[in-house]
Amino acid sequence: MLRVLQRGAMEKLKDWQLKQRQSLPLEAKIQLTRQRIIDFYEYFDGEVYISFSGGKDSTVLLDIARKIYPDVTAVFCDTWLEYPEVREHVKKYKKVVILKPEISMREIIKKYGWNFPSKDVAECIYYARRGSSWAINKLKGKNKDGSESDFKQRYKKWEYLLEAPFTISAKCCKVMKEDPILKYEKRTGQKPIMALMAEESDRRKQAYLRTGCNAFEIDRPNSKPMGFWTEQDVLQYCRINNISLPSIYGQITEKEEPGQIKGQMCLMTFERQLTTTGEQRTGCMFCPVGCHLEKVNKYERLKETHPQIYDYVMKSYNDDGLGLGGALDWLKIKH
Repeated sequence: MLRVLQRGAMEKLKDWQLKQRQSLPLEAKIQLTRQRIIDFYEYFDGEVYISFSGGKDSTVLLDIARKIYPDVTAVFCDTWLEYPEVREHVKKYKKVVILKPEISMREIIKKYGWNFPSKDVAECIYYARRGSSWAINKLKGKNKDGSESDFKQRYKKWEYLLEAPFTISAKCCKVMKEDPILKYEKRTGQKPIMALMAEESDRRKQAYLRTGCNAFEIDRPNSKPMGFWTEQDVLQYCRINNISLPSIYGQITEKEEPGQIKGQMCLMTFERQLTTTGEQRTGCMFCPVGCHLEKVNKYERLKETHPQIYDYVMKSYNDDGLGLGGALDWLKIKH
């Protein structure tokens, strides 16, 4: 019992420490991030690389890292699922190693299906359909042993996905991105420095709380020197340092306050939040993760900005498309 209490107190302390770091001014965060990069780089004698997706977070990380180590390698996994604008952005940088997956997205869809609504839930659906008790219990709001769990009640609303007429799993990211990267690490011995932030998801927050920024002694050593940053920090850094981003993001601008007329001066004294006029996140351009949460979802925007790609993604698999349209129709998600 004492150990349980001590563990709970330690978890609360780590959570409090994270919140304190997240509330630091940007300049302090930059200095801490620089030091984390230096510590990791020196520990592994420079045998490290920057995990570069071409998005705004990893672009900021690469900018900070190369101000310290101009020749540090960046690694980009070109899955052909990235926005064309992102792939063009990556080409502007020198010393970037480009990796490619061994199988196509069509093969992935045929074998593993779609990742919806999150990696966590998709993984549950995949294994529950194969009879795994832990996954079945999780979707019923229970622990592995079948006891009720207050925390896992949130999974119950996704149990209906077991009846979906298409395959659901989180395997696409592993096969398309993680496997090529792990092979690169095994071949080179280099360790990754990644632009992952705790605020992005509960899974990333828990990973940060377990190891902090630098994980030196785990099976796959890695650095997350921006773990305590927020999206606002990233946008602010880009604005202050005039960082060029893929055009799919649009412009960085201040959010309008509720009730404010567009173009009207705001006299509020607190710091205004920043946003982008285009995509908020890039990643895989037709990944369904989180699309149910968007007011105007990525597919409606994709139809306007990249109509040929949209048609290919939505067209049925038997018609040489990816068949996402049918899946979204069943899920009642507009596209």
